[in-house]
Amino acid sequence: MSVTTTTHLNFRGEARAALDFYHSVFGGDLAVVTYKDAGATGGPDEADQVMWGQVAAENGFRVMAYDVPARLPYDRGENSFFVSVRGEDAAEVTAYWEGLSAGASVVQPLGPSAWAPLYGMLKDRYGVVWVLDVASGYAG
Repeated sequence: MSVTTTTHLNFRGEARAALDFYHSVFGGDLAVVTYKDAGATGGPDEADQVMWGQVAAENGFRVMAYDVPARLPYDRGENSFFVSVRGEDAAEVTAYWEGLSAGASVVQPLGPSAWAPLYGMLKDRYGVVWVLDVASGYAG
């Protein structure tokens, strides 16, 4: 038996733009179901917002997102979660970093660290904190 986890991101009206952005960085397939598509509109302002969305790439990258309905509380929060992207190929990780860094605030520039050949942290233009690194053996 195997278990996979997928980061699920919560937005208020920005889920589609965020999913489009992540799709442009990581590629793969983009799927979006709006509240209108599902017949679950809480109001006309929410009809075209994302009830369920996902980016799934062949290399295993997956992220899900939705727009929290106005009837529910929502707080973007600070550092409530990080999305970790770990790869084995420095060029691939660097390409993801370059894509995500558009409009981002860099917390830790991508570069060598004590525990990885490459490591970096940034907060993207949607307020999501991403940690990217190249996997290495641990001899702890």
